[in-house]
Amino acid sequence: MSTKFFTNKDTNSLINKFEGVFKNQNVHYFDALIGYFRASGYFNLRPFLENVPEIRILVGINVDDLSAEAQKKGQLYLENRNKTKEEYLNFVAEDISKASYKKEIEEGIIQFIEDIISKKVIIKAHGKRALHAKIYIFRPNPFNEHTNGSVITGSSNLTEAGLGTNNASNYEFNVLLKDHEDVLFATKEFEELWSEATELLPIDVKGLKKKTYLNEDITPYEVYLKMLIEYFGDAIIRDKISGKDLPEGYTNLQYQGDAVAEGYYKLMKHNGFILADVVGLGKTIIATRIIKKYIEKNGYNTKVLIVYPNALEVNWKTTVKDFGLTNYIQFISNGSLHKIIDGDNANYHNPEDFDLIVVDEAHKFRTSNSNMYGLLELICKTPRVTVGNDIDRKKKVILISATPLNNKPDDIANQIYLFQDARKSTIEGVPNLQSFFSNKAEEYKNLYKIKDQDELIRKVKEIYLPIRDKIFTELVIRRTRADIKNIKRYNDDVTAQGMSFPEVKDPKKIEYAFDDKLEVLFFETISKLVEDLGYYRYRAVEFISDEHADLYDNAQLISRQLSMIMKTQMVKRLESSFFAFKSSLNRFCISNQRMINMFENNKIFIAPDLDINKLYEDGKEDNIEAIIEKLNENSPNNNTYKASDFDPQLLEGLKRDQELLDNLLSQWNFVNYDPKTAKFIESLNETLLETNNLEKKLVIFSESKETVNYLAGELEKAGRKDVLAISAQNHKQKFNTIRKNFDANYPDKHENDYNIIISTEVLAEGINLHRSNVILNYDIPWNATRLMQRIGRVNRIGTKAKEILVYNFYPTAQSNSLIELNEKALKKLQGFHSAFGEDNKIYSEKEELIESTLGDLQPKEEVDERLQYLEIVRELFNDNHKEYKRLKDLPLKSRVGRLMIYRIGLEK
Repeated sequence: MSTKFFTNKDTNSLINKFEGVFKNQNVHYFDALIGYFRASGYFNLRPFLENVPEIRILVGINVDDLSAEAQKKGQLYLENRNKTKEEYLNFVAEDISKASYKKEIEEGIIQFIEDIISKKVIIKAHGKRALHAKIYIFRPNPFNEHTNGSVITGSSNLTEAGLGTNNASNYEFNVLLKDHEDVLFATKEFEELWSEATELLPIDVKGLKKKTYLNEDITPYEVYLKMLIEYFGDAIIRDKISGKDLPEGYTNLQYQGDAVAEGYYKLMKHNGFILADVVGLGKTIIATRIIKKYIEKNGYNTKVLIVYPNALEVNWKTTVKDFGLTNYIQFISNGSLHKIIDGDNANYHNPEDFDLIVVDEAHKFRTSNSNMYGLLELICKTPRVTVGNDIDRKKKVILISATPLNNKPDDIANQIYLFQDARKSTIEGVPNLQSFFSNKAEEYKNLYKIKDQDELIRKVKEIYLPIRDKIFTELVIRRTRADIKNIKRYNDDVTAQGMSFPEVKDPKKIEYAFDDKLEVLFFETISKLVEDLGYYRYRAVEFISDEHADLYDNAQLISRQLSMIMKTQMVKRLESSFFAFKSSLNRFCISNQRMINMFENNKIFIAPDLDINKLYEDGKEDNIEAIIEKLNENSPNNNTYKASDFDPQLLEGLKRDQELLDNLLSQWNFVNYDPKTAKFIESLNETLLETNNLEKKLVIFSESKETVNYLAGELEKAGRKDVLAISAQNHKQKFNTIRKNFDANYPDKHENDYNIIISTEVLAEGINLHRSNVILNYDIPWNATRLMQRIGRVNRIGTKAKEILVYNFYPTAQSNSLIELNEKALKKLQGFHSAFGEDNKIYSEKEELIESTLGDLQPKEEVDERLQYLEIVRELFNDNHKEYKRLKDLPLKSRVGRLMIYRIGLEK
């Protein structure tokens, strides 16, 4: 059935009707009355207008907004022709700026402007009343009752959707009329409105180019600055932190103020962020200032929880008290999080009561399957019971760590999941964090197959650089000392405050040699530790009968892991010191023999929740069975078994191990000389305490408490009375003594009772030791990023030294070839450098530093070039704000090109 009506269904669209009319009628006049006409859609219509002599387009503007604006001022709205013209030109400029970036659209926009300038198209804007009608009139010349004319009216505007030229075309309802009276009536209505409208003159339209990305007068440097302004967004504006929030006695440093502003912005945008400035830049102060700002913005009923290792307790409580925030904050150590989850501890709020969670040394929560992580995750993800001024039930989380990446990509992912939804992130371009990180984790696993160090470094970069570019730029604040030095404003500020940063020199090796007899014993010992010993003492659940196996999940895996850990520890103890190794070997012998004795007594104790050896050492072996029975009431995997409950291979393995252990112990009992210790004592005056050691103070780290005490004893035998040995057992009692003798920021009189401090990892965080500028790593920690934390104890604001010296005892070739310690350390460190950037080389002279943004290799300290570019914009904002605003207002998609002109006869 034939009808005059049509919609945009199938091919029955307005653009097709236009095509039919223009092709089959002799159109001399084309008049269009429309509410909206988008220049970006002009290219669709333009081919049909090529041979039309007279074209008039009458458009409406948003009269309602102009009327409302006048009403606000208490005025009656009367049309202002200049305002009408301005309103429509602004509409066209906005349409151009938002148009799809396609060749045909741009060419159509340019043609539209040229057609108005050439008067091929005349456009008027009607400003007296809103135009909702859509009328398209086609007339010949002459037009009378004997010539064919047409009029289309209905719902379609001259937009892509209205014309029906795209896949998302609107549902429109139009009618095509050809009766002379209909066309004549429409023409008369059009003429009346046309006479009331304001014409857009060519000179008006020429300005459109200036207001849009079509402007050809923009210079390359202006486009460069515009790009920087858009990239950094409002980072320039949000860094106005005056320092008035600082208590008396605290220095107002600009780089810290910028971090406060940036951190607060990330906190509100992403519900959390990681503060990962290198050690010594004042992360505790920065975080406390952000806490204070959040409390002020969120309301004074805000409740904050600060989580930290015990070693940082004094520092945090002192800082919070100085800032006057004690009433808003509760403190808890890593190991006590259950007190909050329990819900019945009067000293702590419930999880849902906290608004903000701050976690110091957050890298300790990198493992998602640990009990400690589970508790923290529950606290962070439990919705807030009271919504503050931020109108959000999600908690805010600040994670603090100079070393958030310790081993693998999962480490950083697990920390991010404490404040981000793994499958629905707030990071633009990475909506599914879980998918992103799972791919990186798989690539990381393949690194273990690589032996060549150059190949290892290259592959690590391939994994971590995308993580840094896509994730860390949004969620991490990370500045190194090199960044502070290279930003002139920061460097000038630090210098004016009388502060400076020392240069961390590349690590230096201290190597030692064995005599022939000791070398043979050393090599044979490593061979037995790695290849011969079965470590059956730590594999009991692997051999338990099927009847009881269900009590121990993943028995095979757990046994392998425990035996590998013990194997690694024995080799590392051997490399730490002979004293530590002999002590560990002796304990292993005793522990292994005890288990053999259990079989002989037909009572084998398997108690994961109990330190069986400690009970033996304390003389409580008669009580072990009763204690296990008590434990078994709540935890059935603690139990007493009979020999028949195990595969006979276990006892056979224990006996073979015992024979090997007894043999090793008998040989090592005759060794009373450690060449490493001898080299250490020799190096003290020759190297470690020589002229480059500014205050003649030395900081020594070892993973082994036994090595720490042994070295202190050896130095005492050598006549030194100024040696302080520190471990977890005494560090709290010695805290003030350490500060008086090694902390350059200690407010009272400095002392020199101790010039050498030897410590386990307990002092690798939470204390300043920067009266010394020399560190000796007596052994290399299994978690190699602890090396960075160690250096951070002496590389701090306030040190007088111009350089920091780092010395490492390197593993011998024999053991390194077996446990691949160098490769493991290098892999972990390079992963950290690639992801975050670091000031200096930590472990290997071969290790490369990667530029924070571009990934270019360089031998100097690492610099985050993004901060340098941000500084360019800041200087423009502060020094020439008018020019900054002009460039900021440049239209999006502004561009510039180079015209290449070649002389004839010359190759391009």
